[in-house]
Amino acid sequence: MRLAILSRAPRAYSTRRLRAAAAERGHDVKVLNTLRFAIDLSGEAPDLQFRGRQLTDYDAILPRIGNSITYFGTAVVRQFEQMDVYTPNTANGIANSRDKLRATQILARHDIGMPPTTFVRDRADVIPAIERVGGAPVVLKLLEGTQGIGVILAPTIKVAEAIIETLQSTKQQVLIQRFVAESKGRDIRALVVGDRVVAAMRRSAQGDEFRSNVHRGGSVEPVTLDPDFERVAVRAAQIMGLKVAGVDMLEGNDGPQVMEVNSSPGLEGIERATRLDVAGAIIDYIDNQVAFPQIDVRERLAVSTGFGVAELVVHGDADLVGKPLDASGLRERDITVLTLHRGTTVIPNPKGTEVLHAEDRLLCFGRLEEMRSMIPARPKRRARVKKLPKVPLPPQED
Repeated sequence: MRLAILSRAPRAYSTRRLRAAAAERGHDVKVLNTLRFAIDLSGEAPDLQFRGRQLTDYDAILPRIGNSITYFGTAVVRQFEQMDVYTPNTANGIANSRDKLRATQILARHDIGMPPTTFVRDRADVIPAIERVGGAPVVLKLLEGTQGIGVILAPTIKVAEAIIETLQSTKQQVLIQRFVAESKGRDIRALVVGDRVVAAMRRSAQGDEFRSNVHRGGSVEPVTLDPDFERVAVRAAQIMGLKVAGVDMLEGNDGPQVMEVNSSPGLEGIERATRLDVAGAIIDYIDNQVAFPQIDVRERLAVSTGFGVAELVVHGDADLVGKPLDASGLRERDITVLTLHRGTTVIPNPKGTEVLHAEDRLLCFGRLEEMRSMIPARPKRRARVKKLPKVPLPPQED
């Protein structure tokens, strides 16, 4: 395959290892500076230029988008997607993972274990927010920090309040998160490729430092993950829309606690700790998936007039409970069930014999009017007609 690695750091360990792994497997691989692309929307079809010339055709790209160029980098990745070039990490996935608040919001909806987190702007809301996550000590995180930069442990509420006020005065946005003391300055980095964890390591902070990042001097050791940790890591990456990701988790009393999902994980620390060819696993995965370029399913399915995508919830009092899909009547109403979500279990392309349970969530494609009729009407308050004020309005002046 012809593979382009989008990177501004061709001499970085991760870029060199990925390039070498691709070359060893006989692929035609180039490292292209992300900032030298030009998005061309002047022709009949979406296109890209590189260094002022029309881009050569590629079968796949591997984005290594730095934090400082997220907006432009994701725009380039999105253009490749429009050109039906395969990418393991979508533009939306990269953008979502870069914004810690957005990533937390997305993962929380899917019951992924995370340290309790809050986000506020008004100074009067800071102390109640800290109390909601369990009180001090508390961890403060900048929304777009990387490699442990912008992560601060505040020992008391007063210190936390002062730090937040200072950061907000410089236009910085801050997350407030519970300090998971039982992790004891350690975390797990799981490298997810596709639907499996290909390597994992435990990182430990040194001395009084509570951040375990290798860039902060943390030590690393290989680790064999429990099935729960492996399952959570894969689900977190998939929910974010990433097929190649580094998932950082704390070892909490209640099980794995996801801290971050990284769309451009470094390979040096985990390859040296585990002695595994992680770069090779990434290239092999891309080679196996290159025939299936990323598409925006909602965008493609919504182009038919009157049809679209919606999620329907099977409520406990609905007629659907206890019926197999074949007898649900959905097909007769031009509704196709694409995926069935039951708790944390996902059943893709469910068979007609699958019996529906209360609180199942059905991701459907079909006629919008039919799907809209299946959503219970929201209760509305009865409108009250108020009396006119006793003092009439003064006449309007010309």
